Formats: sequence, structure tokens, C-alpha cells
Amino acid sequence: MMSRSYTNLLDLASGNFSALSLGGGSDGSCRLRRRMPRTMTVPGSLCSLEEEDRDYSVSSDVPSSFSQDRIIIVANQLPLRVFRGPEDRGWSFSWDEDALPLQLKCGLPDDMEVLYVGSLCVPVDAEEQDEVAQTLLERFRCVPAFLPADVNDRFYHCFCKHALWPLFHYMLPFSDNVSTHFDRGLWESYVLANKIFSQRVIEVLNPEDDYVWIHDYHLMALPTFLRRRFNRLRMGFFLHCPFPSSEIYRTLPVREEILKALLNCDLIGFHTFDYARHFLSCCSRMLGLEYQSKRGYIGVDYFGRTVGIKIMPIGVHMGQLQSVLRLPDKDHRLDDLRRQFDGKTVLLGVDDLDIFKGINLKILAFEQMLQLHPEWRGRAVLVQIANPARGRGKELESIQGEIVESCERINNAFGNAGYTPVIYIDRPIPLAERIAFYTIAECVVVTAVRDGMNLTPYEYIVCRQGITGGFFISEPESPRKSMLVVSEFIGCSPSLSGAIRVNPWNVESTGEAMNEAISLSDTEKQLRHDKHYKYVSTHDVGFWSKSFLHDLERCCRDHSRKRCWGIGLGFGFRVVALDPNFRKLNVDGIVSAYENAKSRAIFLDYDGTLVLPTAIDKKPSGEIIRIVNLLCADNKNVVFLVSGRRRDSLEKWFLPCQKLGIAAEHGYFMRWTSDEEWEVCCQNTDFGWMLMAEPVMKLYTESTDGSYMETKESALVWHHQDADPGFGSAQAKEMLDHLESVLANEPVSVKSGQFIVEVKPQGVSKGSVAEKILSSMVKGGRQADFVLCIGDDRSDEDMFEGITDMVTRNLVSPYTSLFGCTVGQKPSKAKYYLDDTSDVVNMLRALAESSEKSSLPTDIPKPEISQ
Repeated sequence: MMSRSYTNLLDLASGNFSALSLGGGSDGSCRLRRRMPRTMTVPGSLCSLEEEDRDYSVSSDVPSSFSQDRIIIVANQLPLRVFRGPEDRGWSFSWDEDALPLQLKCGLPDDMEVLYVGSLCVPVDAEEQDEVAQTLLERFRCVPAFLPADVNDRFYHCFCKHALWPLFHYMLPFSDNVSTHFDRGLWESYVLANKIFSQRVIEVLNPEDDYVWIHDYHLMALPTFLRRRFNRLRMGFFLHCPFPSSEIYRTLPVREEILKALLNCDLIGFHTFDYARHFLSCCSRMLGLEYQSKRGYIGVDYFGRTVGIKIMPIGVHMGQLQSVLRLPDKDHRLDDLRRQFDGKTVLLGVDDLDIFKGINLKILAFEQMLQLHPEWRGRAVLVQIANPARGRGKELESIQGEIVESCERINNAFGNAGYTPVIYIDRPIPLAERIAFYTIAECVVVTAVRDGMNLTPYEYIVCRQGITGGFFISEPESPRKSMLVVSEFIGCSPSLSGAIRVNPWNVESTGEAMNEAISLSDTEKQLRHDKHYKYVSTHDVGFWSKSFLHDLERCCRDHSRKRCWGIGLGFGFRVVALDPNFRKLNVDGIVSAYENAKSRAIFLDYDGTLVLPTAIDKKPSGEIIRIVNLLCADNKNVVFLVSGRRRDSLEKWFLPCQKLGIAAEHGYFMRWTSDEEWEVCCQNTDFGWMLMAEPVMKLYTESTDGSYMETKESALVWHHQDADPGFGSAQAKEMLDHLESVLANEPVSVKSGQFIVEVKPQGVSKGSVAEKILSSMVKGGRQADFVLCIGDDRSDEDMFEGITDMVTRNLVSPYTSLFGCTVGQKPSKAKYYLDDTSDVVNMLRALAESSEKSSLPTDIPKPEISQ
């Protein structure tokens, strides 16, 4: 029994990770008592349990004796077969050769240690758990996570299978058989189960050297638990089921918690681009995150970390299939099947029994084929193998009833004493027997309405290829041929270009596809088979795991170079990773440098720096006006507002600041004080390009709801922050390309920013403004020895980059204190950051108060600066 009630997990599921302790005990978990030794990994049994010394446990705090190359593979279940011993005493264990976590090992380096963490498929009594864990660790390098029976039931059967699984397969809770109420208690059990898995991982983890690879939707909360404990842990995740579109996923009440947990990984893998695209769309729409593709790699920027996105469909285990193809049992079964189906054309279906596999749709399509093509009556046979269901519920019972009813109807209508059109096998069959069915089948049909990958077509192709010098359909060296009818909604469909793709909901077209598949010429079947086999044989499970590990290593390459720390509570926790030279601006430190300086230059951005970017009223507050005036009143200071805004707005808002310099529209217009005229800081004053750019931008404005165009004196800006995030971003990229093409021969630059696309004259930037002002100060005989630049967006990066080499260009004193400061913790060319606009105002207030204390008499004129 658990030591805490489910009620106590409310804080845990909503963000309080201290709701449960890491220790084992009455919650049914156990501590592993030994460090993992290097032992042989052969099947073994535990028939008698002996007490052994357990003075210390394996944890990440204990010095590791493992090699540096080790990977911990975490899945819901360990790749083991488990049997109870005679008279319910002891246990017997052996490897499950069909389990993916075991198969993927063939793609890992030979000298890499592999450790498995997962649950067992059968419950183990609490008094036996320690001994079972020790045996599995020593003999199989497996670390079992023992879930209490009630937690496992609520975690797996209720939340995973009745909440996540249907939703990820596009089923919304609208049917009578699916509860429309989200049960937060089940979510708490899911979190607790993931918590227990994290404890097992932590007990054997060497965080500096190990890789952790987490598998599938059962463990999507696990990355947060591990990342919270180890900021630099090298961690990947692969989702083996579909990831739904944002319109479906956003209905999940814990949608942001799961997204944020996954983003605590370094690499997230998906079978197809569609699944990855849906995930990226959810990140954009719900978390406001941007992604970019660079040199073939997709990455999501997440608080200074780049989370890699991997798109790589899994493959079959070629070695295992080739081994089974050589088994005598398979040949014996193959001979039986050849006699049974002599003279018949076999279409084969191999599916798990669940509501998404479309088995009944396949049977109905076969019925349609027999009705429309009577020449196949008595000749074509559909063999449907239904593997046992992994879940449970009324839906499965209903589906099974429909299948049996359809089979009986078709067999009664078209069958006779020597011919059964549909053979339905609803029992587990061994791999050797399944391969025998593959070998005699002329076509495999997969009509799943939604499936993550589905390796059935791959297995079929390998089995039809057979073994060189071995058997095939009739002659050992006869040409290989195969045909596939596959649903367009399964993950393997994009990689099978020679298959006939169908919409399984369209029974008529699927029936026609079946007819076409078995009616094609042998030459056509051979060509399609050869194309498929070339792909399947080179993209096997080993290739997949090797590729994933390679990309995981690449994504983690700069871990040691960056400074990392964790912030946030619960599933809001994330790791901020920054350049080691990037740190928070210390107010006391900058005030000290400010007071010691004799000549200062201060450059201030406006939107997002002095006022919140989300503020409706963009006017500066009275406090900002007061602070700016105090800074400008100091004769040692040259203060400039450097903004992309129009000059008329800035002039109006800062009318009380007589001595404030303003650079409007990114520096196209400048003035040093309110008493002076605006000057144009660009040689190009020909704006004929606007007549070319404006129609293009209007076109995109009309076709993008929520966007608008802003016309400045020197620039055109298209804003899409209020448009649909995905559509707005796509339109912005398209507009950027369109404008660059139209304006290729014009003296302008086209740039994209945060929710904007801007066209402005070449040579206009905030960096040029800073250079011009500092150069003028040098000419005026007051070389700056204190420079402060503050901004929040991409246009300010020009300033940050520009001030870094001012010393070498003699634009500032050799002993100048340079403070490039960005607003927000994010990658930047600035060396410092402040969290938000309130921090900026507080820092400027401190500087202003310092100037106020040591202010000179107002009648002393301010030294002139060359302009």
C-alpha cells in the first residue's frame, strides 16, 4: 500500500515535487542494494531467495565504476519474459527477443553498456521485490520499477489506455463509452508512476557519463523528474505512437505540463514528419516557442537550450527475422499452409486487436471485392490474425463482436465445403508461424485508421525476400515479389512508395485496391518488392538506434560549455542554459562602475525594455520620464533612446526630456536634444522601393487574418503577432522570400523579427547609431569610459555586437566598462541580462539616484559633442 493518499498528490501533479520523498518503502518501491556489477547477461532463474548484505544502495551520489560509454534505456516494461516457479515459489526470467528495447541494442556500439529500467509484466510481492531486483540487475542489467497494483491500474489501464492512447489516435471523449470528464486523480497516478520510474533511474545513474533514452507515451512526465535532479543529463525521448494535431492535443487539460516535460529532453524523436510537425505546432501555439531548421536539423529554442527534433521511422530486426527464417519449425508450418491454401491467393492481415486497427473495415473491403469481382470467389482468401488486445473495455468487446459477425456473414454468402473466404485467427501465434503466413501471402493488407508505425509490412517484405540459397514460394532462386495495401494513416506509409495507399474508411476503394494488388503482373510485383526490400534492409532497427544515439550525442555536445541552472516549480521547471560569460547584471556592480566613470554613453531601447511588450498603453510612465531626466541632467552622460518607432511618437512621448537624444526608426532619424533638428543618417533618400514593396505586403495583410502593415517614413513593417501562430509564421517566411525577390536590386534590407517582417534602407541599424554617437564623443574630446546598452529583441543585437570591438577601434577608453544587457534570459550577444522591464527600471533608477546625489550645479554648461 502507498504511504500517502492520492489526495496528497494534488500538489505533485500540479507542480509540487516534494509531495513524495525519493526513498523507497511502503509505496511498494525498493532501493537497489548494490552497485551494478559486470556480469554475464544470460537467461536465469530465481527459485530460492537468500538474504544478502545490503549495507549501501546504488545512487548517483556513489562514485561510479562503470565505463564512460553507457546508456540507460527506460520503457514501460522490461524486455523480459517472466514466469512463476513451481508451486508459486521463485521466479524464472529470460529475454523477450521481440521487445524493442532489446532489439535496438544491435545498433549501439559494441563496447557500450546497456542498462534497462522498466516494470515487470506480472506483480511481485513486496517481500520478494528486493531479491528479484538484485537478480535482474546482476544477470540481465535490468532495474525493475515495482508499481503498486492500484497505481499501475490507474496509471496504465486508466490514464494511458483510456485518456492518452485514444487522444493521441484522434479520438475525442464524445462517445458513450468514453468518459467526458477528465479525472485528475488518474493524472496524479500517472505522475506518481513516472516518479517511481525516476527513482529507479536515479539509483543507477552516473549523470556525468550516462545517456538516458526514454520510450513512448507512458513516460512523458519522466524527463522533468530527471532534469530537475541533473541539469546536464544527456537525455532523449522517442514517441512510438502518433502525435495528434494541435486541434486535438489542445483538448487535453494537462497539455502544457506534458509539452514542458518533453522539452526537458535534449532530443525528441518521432516516426514521421507529420507527428513532428504537430508537436512543433503545439509548442508554437501553446508555449510561444519558435523552431528553426539548420543544415538538416530541426531545433526548438527553449530557455537557451536547443531541443533537437528527430524524424526517423523505426525498422525491423533483420538478424532476428533471418534467424527465424532458418528454423525447421517454420518450414514445417510452411508446408502445412501451402497444402491448406493450394490454388488459392492469400491476402493477409496481422493486427493487434484494438479500436484503431480497422480490422472490420478490412473485412468489409474484402467482401466488397468479392461482390464486384466474382472471379475471385473460390480463389481469394483473407487470413486475418488478431493479436491479443493490450487494453480492455467495452469498445474492444464491441469491435470483436463486429469482426466475428462480418466473418460469419461473408463465409455464409461466398463459402462452400472446400472454400472459406475469411479465416479469422484470434489467438497469439509464435513468430515462426507468423513468418510462415507472411511467406505464402500474395499481399498484406493494413487498414489501421491511425497507427504510430506498424512494422507488419516491413516483416512481410523481409519474409518474402527469404534467404539467398534458401526457400521461397516454389523455387529457391525464383524472383521475389510482394504487394502491399496500406492505410495512409500509418507511420510506415510514407516510406513504402511502391504500396497501394488507401483511405481505410472508403471500403469501396480499399476493395478495389485489394483487387489491383493481386491482379498486377509478376514483373510489377517484383519491381515494387525490390524497391521496398532495399529500403527495409538498410533502415532496420539497428540503423534507427544508431542514428538516434548519434543525434543525441550531437545535441548534448555543448553541455559542458554552458552554464545551466533550473528555475520554476513542478512541470513549469526548466533548465536555463547560457554562455559562461553571460550573467545577470548586478546593480551594485554597475552603480560602482557608473560612479567611477568620467564620461558615459547610455543607449536605451523602448518597447520591451522601458515598457512591457504586451502593454496596451505604450506611453512612458511618469517614473520613467523622471529617471530619464535625472540621467540626462548629469553632465557626464550622453543618453540616447534608440528605437524602431516613428519619430513623431517618440518626440511626443518624451517631450519633457529636453536633453534626451533620440534615434528613431532604428537610427534613420537622429537628434541630440529637443532643441535641435532631426538629421537623416542615411545617404539613400530614394524611397521608390516602397511602391514595389507596399503591394506585396498588402497582399499578405489581406490574406492573413489578424495581421497589419505599418508605414513609417523610412520603412515598411508587417506585424503578425495577432494572427494564427502557425499561419502567421508561414506567411512571414513566404513574404520574406517574396520581398527579397522583388527588391533584389534595390538598396534595402529585408529582415524578419519577433512577429514582424521589415523593409528598411541598407546601412540603417542600431549598431550604426551606437558607433556614430561614440565617434562623435571622441571627436568632442570626451571618450567614453562607461557604455551601457539595453534592449530586448533582435534589432538590439547589432548594438551588443558593435560595442564589443569599440576598444580595439579606439572609440572608447581602453579601461571602459562595457555593459551590453538584454532583457530576459535568452541567448544573446550581450554579456548581461535583466529579467524584465521592472528590473531595467530599478537599475536605471539606481543610476539616476547616484547622479542626483553627485549632481553638478545646473548653471555649469554641458561639454559640447561633435555631431
